[in-house]
Amino acid sequence: MCWHCDHPTNDPDDYLTDMRNLMNAYGWAIQYVDDRSPRSPWAYTVGLSQCGLPELVVTGLPIRLAMQYLNDEASRLMHAEPPSPGETTQPIGAPRFEIVEVSQPAVHLPIAVRIGGPDVRAIQMVWCDDRGKWPWDSGFRSGRWSQVVLGERSRPSDVAC
Repeated sequence: MCWHCDHPTNDPDDYLTDMRNLMNAYGWAIQYVDDRSPRSPWAYTVGLSQCGLPELVVTGLPIRLAMQYLNDEASRLMHAEPPSPGETTQPIGAPRFEIVEVSQPAVHLPIAVRIGGPDVRAIQMVWCDDRGKWPWDSGFRSGRWSQVVLGERSRPSDVAC
């Protein structure tokens, strides 16, 4: 079920209050956009911008993996510099990621923007498939959903995964 189904209310700001409570308790919250529709799901952090950090985004992953990857990277960012667009990382137990700057955060991260303001920045953690292919490579296999890339790459296309 979604939050709105579990918490019927006439006040749309109740959800934002719940997100702020999560941010206060943990430092950030995660917004997952439904995987039950035909569209590819995505998830993003809410609250990192209050720490001067970019929000994080992943697309095309089930909720459990999306939350794991976002929580792990958000936790790391609280004690390190954020990666730059074009950098690659490979957290333990995760696929290799390439960082892409999200070109229109207000379009893709509406809850983060409502809480953090119009100047919210975001980076996407673009993942490679089990064969080392990126979504911009021929033969990329995304699994159940497509992995939508929400910005332009900063690296040449010959970078191996």
